Amino acid sequence: MTDPKSVPKICDLYRLQTQPYVRVWDLQKACVRDRKTNPDLRDVMLMVEHPPVYTLGQGADPNFVKFQPGPDHPPIWRVERGGEVTYHCPGQVVGYPILNLRRHRPDLHWYLRQLEAVIIGTLASFGLQGDRIPGLTGVWVEGRKVAAIGIKASRWITMHGFALNVCPDLSGFEQIVPCGIRDRAVGSMAQWHPEITVAMVQPVLEQHFATVFQFELLVQPADALWARFPSPWPSPSIHSAGSFCHNDAKDDGGARG
Repeated sequence: MTDPKSVPKICDLYRLQTQPYVRVWDLQKACVRDRKTNPDLRDVMLMVEHPPVYTLGQGADPNFVKFQPGPDHPPIWRVERGGEVTYHCPGQVVGYPILNLRRHRPDLHWYLRQLEAVIIGTLASFGLQGDRIPGLTGVWVEGRKVAAIGIKASRWITMHGFALNVCPDLSGFEQIVPCGIRDRAVGSMAQWHPEITVAMVQPVLEQHFATVFQFELLVQPADALWARFPSPWPSPSIHSAGSFCHNDAKDDGGARG
């Protein structure tokens, strides 16, 4: 008889290219709903870049946003993860693991440290030392925060994830207090490797993700995933000046750093 522990865990990997934030957010929620109904479904990793967008955790302080929301700025979405405001834009590698932590370890602090380990290993592959800071979530290089991590878990099924700054335009971070941390600069891998690209970093990150979580990654066609969840998604526009876009969603476990 085969020892179940010797059977590799399978994770389906979808490379979504560049997609609007809200479209992938809805996709995450659909994947989570499926796994609540059928916990035996395989884990999923969604890899993506986003056009410029700001997101706030469910309890985020809007005072960390330095501009008045409106059509002249990227959209802002309040989502169900924990934590404060952050920024996504092209040049970031964004990963959304949809994992059943009962297969791994049902412990959110452990999960956050594992995601940090994925980033630290990826940076090391490019000769950069990634550091943790006690009491904070994320990864820093020489005092600059290069990766933010924010999660939600429901029935130990995860969503949201991490964003690694590879070669983004960092000016968008100047419009916020990133993650509510005033005394820490934001950085990117390109500050040490000016020629680096997302195409260079993403496959390395995927491999570190597989190693840390002891997965066999199976690349799946993104079109098949979109075909399974064809429901319309809202336009990511500000509803009115001074307000933040949101979807109705109740959180039952999240963290952000």
